[in-house]
Order: sequence, then C-alpha cells, then structure tokens
Amino acid sequence: MDDPIEQFRQEVQRNIEGLKQDRDMQDLSRIWLRDTLKHRYSYNFSWMGRPIIQYPQDMMAMQELIWSVQPDLIIETGIAHGGSLVYYASLLELIGKGRVLGIDIEIRPHNRAALEAHPMKKRITLIEGSSIAPETVAQVKREAEGARSVMVVLDSNHTHDHVLAELDAYAGLVSVGSYCVVYDTVVEDLPPALYPNRPWDVGNNPKTAVWEYLKRDPHFEIDADLQAKLLVTVAPDGYLKRVR
Repeated sequence: MDDPIEQFRQEVQRNIEGLKQDRDMQDLSRIWLRDTLKHRYSYNFSWMGRPIIQYPQDMMAMQELIWSVQPDLIIETGIAHGGSLVYYASLLELIGKGRVLGIDIEIRPHNRAALEAHPMKKRITLIEGSSIAPETVAQVKREAEGARSVMVVLDSNHTHDHVLAELDAYAGLVSVGSYCVVYDTVVEDLPPALYPNRPWDVGNNPKTAVWEYLKRDPHFEIDADLQAKLLVTVAPDGYLKRVR
C-alpha cells in the first residue's frame, strides 16, 4: 500500500491541476477578491493580538512554505502593525529555530512598543529605514551573514520601481529551494484607479516589477501550483521559488 501522506499529496496535485483548468472558478475568485476590497476585508484578522492585514489564504500558504523551507532568516519589508512578523516568528518558534527581520521606513512608536513587548519578540529584529536605501540594504546583508536558509517577503511601497529595487537588493539572499514572496501583485489584475491616493496602479505595481525582474534573473520561477491551489491570493505571480 502506498504511503498515506504520498496518497494525499497526489490527491492535492490532482486538485491543483483541475483548478488550473477551471477558468470559471479562477474568474469567480478574482471577482470575489475585488469585491472584498471595498469592505477592507484584509483588516478583519489578527495574529496573537497584532493586526495582520493579510488574506487568510496567503497566510496559510506562508505556513506551508515556512514549514517546507525551515528558514534560518525571514526578511520582510513593510511592517505596519507587525502582525505578519509575529505570525512568522510564531511559526519559527514552533519549528525551534530562526528569526524574522522586519524593515519599514517608519515604525510608529505604538507598534514598536507592542512588538518589543510581545512574547515573540525574541525572534524579531526591527530596522527603521527605506528598504532600498544603501545603508539599509547593507545592514540587512550583515544580518543575513551565516544564515543558510533565507526567505524574503516584499510588502512595502508597491510601485514598480520600488519593488524592482527591492528585488535587486534582496532576491539574491534567497537560498535555493526557498522563496521570495512579492505581495500585492494583484493590483495589476484590478480595475484602474482603484487606489486614487496611492502611487501604484495598473501598469505600475509589484507584478510588473516581478515580470521585469524575471526577464533578467534565471534563478527564480513563479510557483504556479501554489497560486492555483490558493485561488484567492493578493500575490498572483508573486510566489517566486529559487530553483537554481
């Protein structure tokens, strides 16, 4: 008899292949996500007391990736309230190793105080500064020295130029078999002018940056299986696996 876990894995793979072919389901999922934005749906959730401001589907994907990769270091640009930092730190705590490095151009005092008082603080390091400033990049690279397994999550300024600069700065730190996850690539798939007070829009967003970056870096591939499995994700074409 086959291994039950292998049987389950094969069943999931069949499900994924079916979802890849189901255009109606894909369209329905995009419509559902689009229509949740006016309700600020991603603001409904928290993790261990901190607002996480993410879709649960993407957080489940991150749990699977973190367990699979077992990273020594997770680098995240964009902190906000710090919920995702706490989430990743708690998963590393369960694994029994690793730390999270959070970068933001402004860490508000009340958010810093909450993170520094949190039970997961021992696995969190904060850096305040622009994620693409040379001094910040240099500091991150120093922090990454000695880490054999590194994962990167980009979730700060969502303009094409900024995300492309982040990819140039940090994607090279990702270890083979690990991931660079680029959030909010979904902006490219949404109606134009949906974010009138933001500098990003259709044609100028994380997905366009990913597409440009992949043209010149052969080390990464889009994990199409993962986004097909999720159906609902703010990171279509944004789960980049380092394959070489």
